Amino acid sequence: MTEHPARHFISGEWVADGGPTEDSINPATFEALGQYYPGSAALADAAAAAAKEAFFATPWAQSPRLRAQTLFEIADRLEDARDEIADLVVAENGKVRSEALGETMGAISETRYYAGLTRNIRGSMQETAPGNMSFFNREPAGVAGVIVPWNAPVTLLMRSLAPALAAGCTTVIKPAQQTPLVHARIMQAITSAPSLPAGVVNSVNEHGIEVGQAMTTSPNIDVISFTGSSRTGAAIMAAAAPTLKRVSLELGGKAPAIIFDDADLDLAVKELTHGSLAMAGQICVAAARFLVHESIAEDFEARMVAAFRKVRTGPGSDPKSDMGSLIDEANRGRIERLVEQAGDEGELLLRGERLGRGAFLTPSLFRIDNLRSALVQEELFGPLVSVEHFACEAEAVHKANATPYGLAASVFTRDGARAMRASRAIRAGTVWINSHLRLFAEGETGGYGKSGLGRLHGPEGLHDFLETKHIYLEAGVVPQTA
Repeated sequence: MTEHPARHFISGEWVADGGPTEDSINPATFEALGQYYPGSAALADAAAAAAKEAFFATPWAQSPRLRAQTLFEIADRLEDARDEIADLVVAENGKVRSEALGETMGAISETRYYAGLTRNIRGSMQETAPGNMSFFNREPAGVAGVIVPWNAPVTLLMRSLAPALAAGCTTVIKPAQQTPLVHARIMQAITSAPSLPAGVVNSVNEHGIEVGQAMTTSPNIDVISFTGSSRTGAAIMAAAAPTLKRVSLELGGKAPAIIFDDADLDLAVKELTHGSLAMAGQICVAAARFLVHESIAEDFEARMVAAFRKVRTGPGSDPKSDMGSLIDEANRGRIERLVEQAGDEGELLLRGERLGRGAFLTPSLFRIDNLRSALVQEELFGPLVSVEHFACEAEAVHKANATPYGLAASVFTRDGARAMRASRAIRAGTVWINSHLRLFAEGETGGYGKSGLGRLHGPEGLHDFLETKHIYLEAGVVPQTA
């Protein structure tokens, strides 16, 4: 257990207000890891006020060199603490340590990437008539609220926080209530950056929805960056409407993987085993639907069942584990009910089983041919994957686009032209060819349809945190000499 309850951080100070502490639970053992102070609307309002004051009273918004230096300092301190952070992710989130360490290193990479972009935010100038000049400045949008999910609490924090800070915004963070101890350790690293002005980064813990609601409706917050479910994203968008704040939403996914008849099946099975079961399937870009050509379906299914059976499910701290636990007992029960539904509506090729004391559930695979089923249409968010057959390229693309989601997809084929045709036709923000689950700071991600608004990662990740200001000047021209 951790020694001290996780606190809030407001205006450069650690704050313990919030009433009685709540326990943070290890999903692999159901034991308490430590405690945290829950937040409140009043604390969220105080954090937003502190961020707004820092935006106007400090040089942060106008000092790209200061921002770059601070982000590099944060990255260094995250790297110094990477093993401790990864161990906390294993304990509080349940994922295996290789995933936890990879996530932490990804967050460090993200922070350094945006530190590098900070000094390259440029505007433009246009002369519409002789001496009439329009200057277009790229300026920070103001105060950004960052709402972080539990499934990747390190990467998904820095994926929004780093570009917000790079753009010159000040920030209020709401961590997930399932991972407050991980977040507290990250905040220790962030706030130890010597160049960070007080009030630029603020954080308020959550227990329930009170803090998130206060942030979404606050007149002092100009942008909300949220990663989570489509249902919650829609609620945030509606709640943000009265203050007309900008929303950046990376929401649910139902990623299809198309396996054509000429695919390298050894490669496809390897990629899709990892691509569907990373983080126990609790990742929005996980391969959730295997769309396989009918001529190779029997062979592919047998290979996937064998591969899923080999996945060793166990504690994330055990180096022999390939897949860790689900986030909690409630979600394990939810997935078990979905497995029963899959058996009723389709054919179970492999049924997942409970293991040990914690929220462990081995992978499940099922075949289904009903596109209208909720099992096909809705995000399942766990180690439960469907198999669907197709007869031709057009049917494969049609089925890939048959859900309201459009976050990610993958295509497996040896035919480069077909790979490009299918990738262009699939309505998804990311399409991987002969691979799945490749995420990095330089490449934008985001969704179509119910998968969200805006883009994260890459240069476009700055856009949601920047405004364009038009400054017009009639300077005239130098008179010609006689």
